[in-house]
Amino acid sequence: MTTDRTPHAAGGDAAAASGASHSVEVELKFDVDESTPLPDWSALPGVARVGDPELRQLDATYLDSDDLALAHAGYAVRHRTGGPDEGWHIKGPRGADGGRVELHWPIGPVDEIPDAVADAVSKIARASDFAPIARIRNSRTAYALQDEHGGLVAEFVDDHVVATDERAGVDRSWREWEFELGPAAPTSDEGRAALLAAAEAAVRAAGGRAAASDSKLARTLGA
Repeated sequence: MTTDRTPHAAGGDAAAASGASHSVEVELKFDVDESTPLPDWSALPGVARVGDPELRQLDATYLDSDDLALAHAGYAVRHRTGGPDEGWHIKGPRGADGGRVELHWPIGPVDEIPDAVADAVSKIARASDFAPIARIRNSRTAYALQDEHGGLVAEFVDDHVVATDERAGVDRSWREWEFELGPAAPTSDEGRAALLAAAEAAVRAAGGRAAASDSKLARTLGA
């Protein structure tokens, strides 16, 4: 969910000055089996239409220091191709509201970390110490859940993930769903809570369950 809030990531002021785009993700994550059918969204408050499926082939490389300083502090730096937001990303820890700040810069070579990315996490780790720790390939099908005016209330994605722990040489694969609030989501705490509760109920009715891990990176690394 995009906002104008200044990120509370380390080096947030430097990131803001660098021209990075900012967003705050408020989402639910679920694990599902390969055969689990898609949820029925007809009972979601404020959702009048489900958009056509959009296939996205995503390929992300995550970077960190040898001691995983970023991961231990709740941050992630990645280079991702594919999808409407391909580029360099920094994700911060989850806030008290459950949201997670994300900074985004345009795509570039994976072996050339932009100065702005390095500066934004310089208080945690030096970019010169970074190396690939994970590669996550994701065949994603996205659905726009829209209100009666075409506004994006939420985006639902069906992810088929193949991930590699680059340091341990271990491959893992799984299927998961994400439900992320959009710009047309309710602005009140009560409205958001009602929408998220209805989404969770729809997912559980379809056979989904709480995600085993808070992030794809953590799951890739065995957490």
